[in-house]
Amino acid sequence: MDGVDILGVRVDDATYDDLLAAVDAYVAEGRPHQIVTINAEMLVAAYDDPAFRRVLNAADLNVADGAGVMLAARLLGRPLRQRVTGSDGIYHLAAHCARRGYRPFFLGAAPGVAETVARRLCALNPALEVAGTYAGSPRPEDEAEVIGRVRAAAPDLLFVAYGVPAEEKWIARHRERLGVPVMIGVGGTFDFVAGVTRRAPPWMRRVGLEWLYRLLREPWRWRRQLALPRFVGLVVAQRLGRAAAGRF
Repeated sequence: MDGVDILGVRVDDATYDDLLAAVDAYVAEGRPHQIVTINAEMLVAAYDDPAFRRVLNAADLNVADGAGVMLAARLLGRPLRQRVTGSDGIYHLAAHCARRGYRPFFLGAAPGVAETVARRLCALNPALEVAGTYAGSPRPEDEAEVIGRVRAAAPDLLFVAYGVPAEEKWIARHRERLGVPVMIGVGGTFDFVAGVTRRAPPWMRRVGLEWLYRLLREPWRWRRQLALPRFVGLVVAQRLGRAAAGRF
C-alpha cells in the first residue's frame, strides 16, 4: 500500500474500506497482525524514541488518525485519501465483526469501561458476539493474567486501550504469545464509546479541532499539546530537507 514517511514513520494511504479489507485478510491468514492509528503526538514521541519508532514501522498497517497527520502528508507532497480514526473506526469494525462473525475482545481502560463498550456496541449490532472484556494493565506483573485471558477467549480482533505508547509497545511485545489475528491500540476510544469522555462536536472534528475541544474540557492536557507546535516545526524541517535534496 502506498503511503508517506512522516518523521521517519510509515503512514499508509488507507481508507475505512481498506481497513476492513485488511482485517478480512488478516483473519483469513490467521497469524498475528498489528494495526496502529497514527496521530501527531505519536509521531513526535516516535521521533524521540527509536524503540517506539521501530514498533510503528513494524506494524502491518498504520492509518492516519489525526488531522495533523493528514496536513503533514499534504505538506510533504503525499496527500492521503481519508482520515481513519480509532474513535470512529471502532464502530466500523464492530459492525464488520457482526457481519462477518468475527469475535472481538475489549482490553483496557478503567474497570467496568470495557464491559460498557461491549454492551453499547452489541446494542448497535445485535449479531455481534464479544469474545471477552477485561481492564487489565500493561504492567509486567499483570501480563501472564492478561495474556491467559485473551488466549483462552481466542478472539479474532483485540482492541487495546492502555494509552499511547504503552498499548502499541505492549501489543508488539506480546503479539506472538497472544496469537490474535488483528490487534489494534485505540487510546481513549473506550472512554468515548462508554460515555466517560465526551467527543468534540461533529463540526470541530470535521475541521480538525478535536484537540482544542479536549484541551478546553481537560486543561491539564496542556503539556501534552505542546507536541503539536513541535510536530509542525519538525514536518516543515522535513519538507525543507527534501526540497534541498531535490525530492520534490
